[in-house]
Amino acid sequence: MKFSVNIDHIATLRNARAEFQPDPVAFALMAELFGVDGIVVHLREDRRHINERDVRLLRELITTKLDLEMAAVDEIIEIACDVKPELATIVPEKRQELTTEGGINVIDNIGLLSDTIKRLHAAGIDVSLFVEPDVDQINAAAEINADYIEIHTGKYANSPSEEERFDELDKIRLAAKHAKKLGLGVNAGHGLNYVNMKEFVAIKDIDEVSIGHAVIARSVFVGVEKAIKEMIDIIRNAQ
Repeated sequence: MKFSVNIDHIATLRNARAEFQPDPVAFALMAELFGVDGIVVHLREDRRHINERDVRLLRELITTKLDLEMAAVDEIIEIACDVKPELATIVPEKRQELTTEGGINVIDNIGLLSDTIKRLHAAGIDVSLFVEPDVDQINAAAEINADYIEIHTGKYANSPSEEERFDELDKIRLAAKHAKKLGLGVNAGHGLNYVNMKEFVAIKDIDEVSIGHAVIARSVFVGVEKAIKEMIDIIRNAQ
């Protein structure tokens, strides 16, 4: 299982004072130095954290994989086709949300998503769809030629009881296995942290996890290097 770090909330901290520090690009380069497999950023329409300057500098400077999370809207699609990240992850996006609240409904948006995938593929970009651990949504993703799915893990991460947590873990395990049978790559993310990852890494059909807020929060107390390496150790030791 690979580990990519989402650096959005370094940009959130920078933007709180409308200044230049901390620089998310500098954080990304440090994270690469300390062993992450990729960098994830969400270029939102409202630019509440990551901006276009960040994305273009990351494309020039990082040496691992760039995963650009994005809504299926013309402006962001055009930027993605120009920047050419290794992976574009299509997510739902609402103005009022604090963070992405759930998976995209592939079935209800199949025409829009099919067209978006075709445009990104034409630019040489692999495409992932951020979905719930739902077989029907995964089938729809495969039908429109997505390369990957990213399973939304928020319900697992925020389960109020152990029973519900294990139920959600089983749903994710079955969804990942089903996606693999369809030939899809399988990523996962949302709400994963230093505690719940210890159970999560037992899922063998997940290729990569995307973790951001937990790592950034941890780095405030222990530094970037220790925060990154602690998460890498959790993943590697469990495997």
